[in-house]
Amino acid sequence: MRASPVETLFTVFNESAQILENRLSVPYLEAVAMTGENLFSGSIRQNGIDARDEKRLENLYGTVRLGDFTREQIRKAYQLAILKGMKANVQANHQMTPDSIGLLMSYFIGKFTENMGTFSILDPAVGTGNLLVTILNQLSGKNITAYGVDIDDVLIRLAYTGANLLHHEIELFTQDALSQLFIDPVDIVVCDLPVGYYPNDAGAADYKLKADEGHSYAHHLFIEQSLRAARPGGFLFFLIPNGLFETKEAPKLRRFLKEEADIQAILQLPMTIFKNEQAAKSIFVIRKKAEGVKAPEQVLLASLPSLSNEGALRQLMAKMDAWCKENIQSGKI
Repeated sequence: MRASPVETLFTVFNESAQILENRLSVPYLEAVAMTGENLFSGSIRQNGIDARDEKRLENLYGTVRLGDFTREQIRKAYQLAILKGMKANVQANHQMTPDSIGLLMSYFIGKFTENMGTFSILDPAVGTGNLLVTILNQLSGKNITAYGVDIDDVLIRLAYTGANLLHHEIELFTQDALSQLFIDPVDIVVCDLPVGYYPNDAGAADYKLKADEGHSYAHHLFIEQSLRAARPGGFLFFLIPNGLFETKEAPKLRRFLKEEADIQAILQLPMTIFKNEQAAKSIFVIRKKAEGVKAPEQVLLASLPSLSNEGALRQLMAKMDAWCKENIQSGKI
């Protein structure tokens, strides 16, 4: 049986990364970034490769031409190699937004930006860049200025290489996203919220959503920082844990959101996407308050059906389309 384009390209990423991993004694994820850089540049950029392994790499790279693959095929093959590395070396901050969620998020952002041919977007927890490049792939007809921030230099390197492979211009910053950002206010913020505690109590002190005692919730601070980074009237799309508004700090979060933003939509994702109920998430859409910007008369609330239930999905998309037409395209909000 003939391999699919994604399988063919993944094999090249994987086997060449293994050669670099073994020859240079680097972690597999770093080797994936290295091999991506080699494929993009058309040359082997690393020192310390002997003639035999250099020939093996050249032979592998010679079996593919990136121009023969679509952006989505390249993204998926690269993602598979990264996922392999993450399974072997799981860290709390090394997690990737699943494909199905990225595609849904892209669809919703497309609906909310239907009247915008040009806009800027920031992912303050960009990680490997998979969510951001999925959005850029799906909204390729728009002129988008993209920014990404992450504190992990390995993840930023993977994001940088992935953006190059896909020919997307993304300005990336290696820093704590909860420290001061030197980015002009953006039209759109998208964030798969990092859930947990923020260990830097001094850094959290400047936030309204800091905890009254002990460490603050990082995911609360990311919401506040995202609102700071958005222009007045900008839209923010978060992937949130379903229990976000059920913790002891939730009342403070509710009060803060009431002052700073208008809730647009809460879309509960299907349980079939997640390993268990505790891992379940929703897409949470808000808009930063601004003069002349009105809140929607009715927040869009929906539970997404299983992605395999095409009929139910079509009904939901129709509901979404009608809500967007009534509220966004009409200029009501």
